[in-house]
Amino acid sequence: MHNIALFGESEKGYFHKAYCCRSLEELSGCLGEPPSSECQGLAFAVQALMYGRQVLFFRVKEEGFSREDYLKGLQLLKEQTYLSKIAAIGLPGVGSSEIIEATTPICSSHKSLLIMSERDLYDYLTYRG
Repeated sequence: MHNIALFGESEKGYFHKAYCCRSLEELSGCLGEPPSSECQGLAFAVQALMYGRQVLFFRVKEEGFSREDYLKGLQLLKEQTYLSKIAAIGLPGVGSSEIIEATTPICSSHKSLLIMSERDLYDYLTYRG
């Protein structure tokens, strides 16, 4: 099974917890709807499920900005033992080098892809903070 870890906003669910979803019904039941049309995490999760992937979803308070939520979720992902392989990690809205670079050990150990938008990649490459 190709597992995809995604981070995003949702109207339901706990923070700092992984939701393993195998169907749209599970995703909707656990996480509800995105709080605004700007949120991309749940939309990516729906696409992944439609392509037959299993989704491990981490709820964040604000996509791209909830540093603590992302880092805690990545730590949980690093420590997880119930999924044999993470094929990809999706971080919609994230341009922070700290968060993106925190994915490196996970992507390296699982030989995973990092999914990000062109805009987020630009932010990451041009940030001088």
